[in-house]
Formats: sequence, C-alpha cells, structure tokens
Amino acid sequence: MSETEKQRDKIRQAVRDNYAAVADSNDDASCCGGGSAPVQEESACCSGTWSGSGSVQLGYSAEDLAELPEGSDMALGCGNPGAIAALAPGETVVDLGSGGGIDCFLAAKRVGPDGRVIGVDMTPQMLAKARANAADGGYKNVEFRLGEIEHLPIADGTVDVIMSNCVINLSPNKRSVLTDAYRVLAPGGRLAISDIVATQPMPEAVLNDLALLCGCISGAALVDDLKAIMAEAGFVDIKIDLKDASREFLDKWAPGKSVGDYVCSATIQATKPKAPHAYATGAAKSAESSISKTPPKP
Repeated sequence: MSETEKQRDKIRQAVRDNYAAVADSNDDASCCGGGSAPVQEESACCSGTWSGSGSVQLGYSAEDLAELPEGSDMALGCGNPGAIAALAPGETVVDLGSGGGIDCFLAAKRVGPDGRVIGVDMTPQMLAKARANAADGGYKNVEFRLGEIEHLPIADGTVDVIMSNCVINLSPNKRSVLTDAYRVLAPGGRLAISDIVATQPMPEAVLNDLALLCGCISGAALVDDLKAIMAEAGFVDIKIDLKDASREFLDKWAPGKSVGDYVCSATIQATKPKAPHAYATGAAKSAESSISKTPPKP
C-alpha cells in the first residue's frame, strides 16, 4: 500500500470513529460530537450550532421534520439537498453518507411508493440507527447499505439522483467519489449536494488538523478544483452556489481559527449527459416498460 493510501485510510478511520461516537451518543451533539467523538475537542460542526435553530435554519420545514422518526434528524448537515433535488415520483435516489436517515426519509415521501431510496454509510453504528428509524417510521421504499462513498455498493447506471449533505468534504479521495457517482447515475441523472467548499487555500495548520477534517472543515476542496474534478468525471451543467452568509456560523464550528475566511457552505449541482434514446428518470423508465409491452402494429 502506498503512503498516500495509508494516509487516506487513516483519515477514513478517524472519520468512522468520530461518527460512530456520535451515533452511540444519547445527547443532541452535532456531527462533531461536542466532545463525544474521539478526535474532536474544540470544534462543533454542522447544523447543531447554526444559531441554535438547527435543521430549520438549513432550509428544512418544521412540518417535514415533525413527520420524521425520532432520532433521524441528528443535526449533521450544512444544508438541505432535497430542496434542490426536484425529486419526482418513481425516481431512484442515493444518499451519500446517510447518517440517521433524515434526507432519505424526506426523499422517500417525494418519490412515493414506486420510487426507491438507498442510503450509503461507512459507519455500522449509523446504519443500525438509520435502519431502526426506518422500521419505526414504516418506510418500505428505503434501505441502507454499508459502504464507502468512493466505492458505492450500487449497480452501474441505475440511479436518477444522488444527494449528499456535508459528507463529500470528509472524503480523502473526492475524485473517486465523483467518478463513482457518475458510474451509478443513469444518463440524464443528476447531483444535488449540500457541502462545505474552500474559497481560498487554507493554512497548513488548518489542513493538517485531523479534528478539523472530521469537523467538516479542512477536507473541503477548492471550488475550482471541485469543478475540474466533476468535469473530468464527465458531468455537465456544473453549478456551485456559495452561501457566503454561512461563514459566520462556520467560525463557530472552530472557535478562534477564523475558518470562515477560507470555507463556506454551498449547493452543488451537475448532470450526467443523456445518451441517445436513454431514459433517465424513474417515470421515463416506467414509460419504457409500458411501451415494451405494447405489441407492434402490423
């Protein structure tokens, strides 16, 4: 194994340990654990510290949150990817880093009983929590799979939408994440992501801080680098909208480090090009199925 891969494995294990501790915690800590996670001491990342208003501040409606199974909203995000996903009935959706399942359960309502939602997480403790939440909520069109987002346990070309909420910044190999996302998307499929991005290079002290990486900060990719990786993977219609107002609360995730000078939250969208005669959405797939059963005219 190369030194690069050894370092990446070290990062993955640190993130896995961090989120396992969050999943096992019985308090309302945010994704960086408020001290509960093994590598986290100072920073408090994700929505739990958003001016005290949690997921509603991120764009989730109080009505949606009220319908979720208890424990599925773990305040782990930096936005609401469902707000930009434009989900339609019958679509197949994958959520990268699904945590307690909040975005999966909200997506399940939008795609309906003919749709399908798959959450992928590399932390067994998170999967156990999400699966229990799904059972409590009676979600029949949602499943959760163990896996790394760099190597998705999903078949090629079978997904209409990939969502993610404050997770890709945690990956030590974002090129693999986006290349594999492209692989599993059907032609015409799309990305709908909320994440933390870097708007200028970070100091070495921030980049080398493992706690800040697990805290959703130091692993953030520069916007131009992220666009280049997405284009290399094959995506088109790439759009990254920065949320400059987020810089203030990001500083609260890492007190005294002025990380808001370097990073902010963003919405990230892109599309896999349509192949000739390809059917991209779940609804189109249903139409294709119906057409295939219609006898040809003599």
